Amino acid sequence: MADSESVLDYPIPNPTALEPPPEWARLRRECPVAKIRLPSGDEATLLTRYADVKQVLADPRFTRQLDTRAGAARVAANESGGVFNSSMASVIPQAGPGHRRWRTKVGRWFTAKRMAALRPRISAMAEQLIDEMVERGHPADLRAALGFPLPVWVICDLLGVPNSDRDRFSYWSDTLLNLTKYDQAEIDAAQAAFVEYMSAHVAARRAEPGDDLLSSLITEDAEDPMSDEELITTGLGLLVAGHETTANMIGKMVGMLLSDRSRWEQLLENPSLVRTAVEESLRFDANPGVGLPRFISEDIELSDTVVPGGTTVMCSMGAANRDENAFDHADEMDLSRSPNPHLAFGSGAHSCLGQALARTELQTVLDVLLRRLPTLELAVDASELERVEGLVVGGLATLPVRW
Repeated sequence: MADSESVLDYPIPNPTALEPPPEWARLRRECPVAKIRLPSGDEATLLTRYADVKQVLADPRFTRQLDTRAGAARVAANESGGVFNSSMASVIPQAGPGHRRWRTKVGRWFTAKRMAALRPRISAMAEQLIDEMVERGHPADLRAALGFPLPVWVICDLLGVPNSDRDRFSYWSDTLLNLTKYDQAEIDAAQAAFVEYMSAHVAARRAEPGDDLLSSLITEDAEDPMSDEELITTGLGLLVAGHETTANMIGKMVGMLLSDRSRWEQLLENPSLVRTAVEESLRFDANPGVGLPRFISEDIELSDTVVPGGTTVMCSMGAANRDENAFDHADEMDLSRSPNPHLAFGSGAHSCLGQALARTELQTVLDVLLRRLPTLELAVDASELERVEGLVVGGLATLPVRW
């Protein structure tokens, strides 16, 4: 049991892939501002209460770009390119007018209206992947067959990348989100290969614009153009933020819904619950990854504890989303829960830019699966599902299913 003096090793292990660590509840109750040791060996402070996590994530004073701050903790011994610490991250300002400019430009592509227009294309991609999975027969690994490829197909589509390069983008995404899975040489090589590819791709789009996000950023803002570096970094950000997280969430969402068969049956009987079921899956996710780090630049009081300036805090959205003070019956999965102000996409100025896209992908996948494979079920006991290890974002190593 944690107290204010003990130091917990972090991340805290889950008892199973779909269950939260029991420590989350104890920490929220007894030690909501806890000392932790990160995989790098550096110490930081863990926040587990909803109000504290939301406050820190929404506070513009606290930076997420840790490599600019002396004394900031490293999350892993070999940091990945583009998630927490990256020289490329400095191309796009992390706060202030420069950050708002970038978010405004890119955010035009991620409106709910635009995502709704994308839905038929996403649905067609899901149909194709399910066709191929069914043709191969069951049992099948739904993560490998559908969850992993679909989001990278969507990102490639947004960036105007040809279908033949989808596999390369999958590898780059996997590598750039590393904590322990790849060595530094592999990470550096992947980032270099990505930058080389995107440099050529941006040049091609400047010469011959298409109907994609990069082309629109090049052509629509002639008076305030983005530099090549900004466009390349935008591509990196979309790949890193938009692929692995959604890929893993597809697997976890379906795993949660099938682990208790009554949930799947409820959706079959009432498909109109798909939207709220997606939101509840995001809230209920017990394996969301390490959380979001922030560097506290000045003293702040959280849960009656003064956190001194110069502290790195890790915001656990997973623990916050199970906070009984924020959600009635927080430990129950309620597919009709509404409203559902979960923190899966963060909060404030740095909340996930692509959340409308993620929601569209998750809702579309669930719609298609319910229609195409109503008899879908887990091919193993839920307790046998294994977490994917070595990546910043949490997920299932495989999702064996049959139908």
